[in-house]
Amino acid sequence: MGLAVIEHTEYPFARGNLTSDGIQWSAEKDTATSDTDVEVESVTVKPPSLGGIIEVEFGLTAAFKAVSSASADLKYKWQARNKGGTWVDLHAEVTKADIGTTYAEETRSGRFKPAANFDSLPFEVRLVVQCNEASEGRAKVKNSSYVRVKYAAS
Repeated sequence: MGLAVIEHTEYPFARGNLTSDGIQWSAEKDTATSDTDVEVESVTVKPPSLGGIIEVEFGLTAAFKAVSSASADLKYKWQARNKGGTWVDLHAEVTKADIGTTYAEETRSGRFKPAANFDSLPFEVRLVVQCNEASEGRAKVKNSSYVRVKYAAS
């Protein structure tokens, strides 16, 4: 029996009560210590069958702001890893200078080829954020964020 190529799509972020406009957000997560990563939300993607990853497509949207400071700089990055493994950055860290106190949405999307520590199922995806001012960074993840994985299953 040969390998079957399977595509699996999930919208694993920001689940909860239904909303009138269809937009849900994860719980807001605040930074505490300056220049220290804080995990906003982490999910596990586990398709019905397992196999080797061929390609993963991401469409990841989050919103960021400062709690009360007009001069706070915020940094964020999306990461993935084989379940329980070492985190792999999906893109270079993004810096938003003087982020302001109104939420700004940012989307990172595209296809990611397998890499060391991110090449098998199941896998985990997370957003981490940090702020240069203590207790000023705030972030949340949007429910339209998705993960589509193409993999080879036997």
